[in-house]
Amino acid sequence: MPKIKVGLVGFGIAAKVMHAPFITTSEGFELTHVLERHNDSSKQKYPTINIVRNIDELISIPEVELIVITTPNSTHFEYAKKALLAGKHVVLEKPFTITTAEALELVELSKNTDRVLSVYQNRRYVSDFLTIKKILSEQLLGDVVAYEAHYDRYRPEARPNAWREENAPGSGILYDLGAHLIDQALYLFGMPQSINADVRMQRPHARATDYFDLRLDYGKMLVRLKSGMLVREPGPRYMIHGTKGSFIKSGEDPQEEMLRAGVLPNIPHWGEERPENWGLLHTELNGNVIKEKYPSLPGNFGMYYQNLYNTIVHHAPLKEKPEHGYNTIRMVELATESNKKKCTIQSSGLIESDYQ
Repeated sequence: MPKIKVGLVGFGIAAKVMHAPFITTSEGFELTHVLERHNDSSKQKYPTINIVRNIDELISIPEVELIVITTPNSTHFEYAKKALLAGKHVVLEKPFTITTAEALELVELSKNTDRVLSVYQNRRYVSDFLTIKKILSEQLLGDVVAYEAHYDRYRPEARPNAWREENAPGSGILYDLGAHLIDQALYLFGMPQSINADVRMQRPHARATDYFDLRLDYGKMLVRLKSGMLVREPGPRYMIHGTKGSFIKSGEDPQEEMLRAGVLPNIPHWGEERPENWGLLHTELNGNVIKEKYPSLPGNFGMYYQNLYNTIVHHAPLKEKPEHGYNTIRMVELATESNKKKCTIQSSGLIESDYQ
């Protein structure tokens, strides 16, 4: 199996927890370089890698084929553009870019350079979302009429030096956590007819968005996406209702907790939820009403990199397309406009793209 040599841009939490463990345990990738501007912490973790200090140095290295960008959102466009022009494949952390103008330029540049450009939507590969996909594909709920997803946290104090909490373009949880929920909704249901958004700063010290409530209209179906930083006692993470039944899911996919604890994703039963965290399925099947725990599928962020490898090496269709990143940013812009005008905004400017 040919190995794809990877240059990792940044070595913060996203790189350490969400990318490096899967790159370094995959047979198809080899982490050879890490861009750290001032520190050498990646060298302590991975002694065989080489450290570079800037993006120009990294993209000039001939053997590096894939650039994985995990730095703050404000750097995404500049770094991705330079990497594509240098002939590299690129993975961009969500939410992709800050504006749709930037996103569209990268989409076109990827086509013109014939390089793979992908957005890292790892929450397509969490236990609960994979399970929901299965339930909906088997139509266990009938026709879905209501879908509600939450991504809540309790963080009353500001994190020191956290760029996501600064008053700057691309900051706040609409770009951060909202990117996950929006992408999941578009993946499952396609493009909505309209959006109505309530976006706020709720904490006294807040300088960037720390709450949102998005309502996406699909005609007969309503999708609601919510997130807040002052939710000490969370309710269900997902509530889905259809003409035959409902699925209610609480709890969190176990992968991030394990990764933060230093557990590598190369152990048996990776990403499996405990049975007590399985969701409740209450529906009618073959004339019988059932109300029982529905076994969760195991999550695995590594599926993203498996798919990416197949695209780069075997030319399989790309699953996490740059157009998907564009659509997420477009939805963020529409939500921002809806909140500012305090009205429902018709969806416009989205790119029709296959999400399956």
